[in-house]
Amino acid sequence: MSTSPTPVDEAAPRTGSIGSGGEPIHPSGDERFRAVDAAMNRHRYQQDALIEVLHAAQKAFGCLAPDLLLYVAHGLKLPPSRVYGVATFYHLFTLTPKGRHTCAVCTGTACYVKGGEVLKEAVERATGIHAGQTTSDGRISLESARCIGACGIAPVVVFDGAVCGRQTTRSTLERLEGWIGHGDE
Repeated sequence: MSTSPTPVDEAAPRTGSIGSGGEPIHPSGDERFRAVDAAMNRHRYQQDALIEVLHAAQKAFGCLAPDLLLYVAHGLKLPPSRVYGVATFYHLFTLTPKGRHTCAVCTGTACYVKGGEVLKEAVERATGIHAGQTTSDGRISLESARCIGACGIAPVVVFDGAVCGRQTTRSTLERLEGWIGHGDE
């Protein structure tokens, strides 16, 4: 007696077992995958929803780790290279965890001319990290932005989302001092 395979619903989430509410859960048991699955399901697993799904994944996990990128690639039936390419092309996506505080130094033309690069180098020396990195204690992430659109108040540094214009090395380092010394100010 032969048994024929059960048909697979191509629109169904590609996850592990079923949770108590009837929804699929990731084999790892990590609840954060539910947000990623929901985003893929909401967009009907369409490949052109990649950016929206990556946003949901980053919101749930804090960053886009390699295994998460593979999960998204598998779910949307995309080559991993394409998913990685999109995740690394757009500035808002990060492959590494962010620090408790974020310092983004604008190095666009107006900010560069008015000392943005000097500010970035001062922050790198003070924190011991380079743009795109996070301190080993997880307190500070340093970013370099091409332009944040506040050229009239250049040079600009963004501290935890707050845009601060006309920055000097001194004002920037004074702001970071609390983060470096205590990590919670």
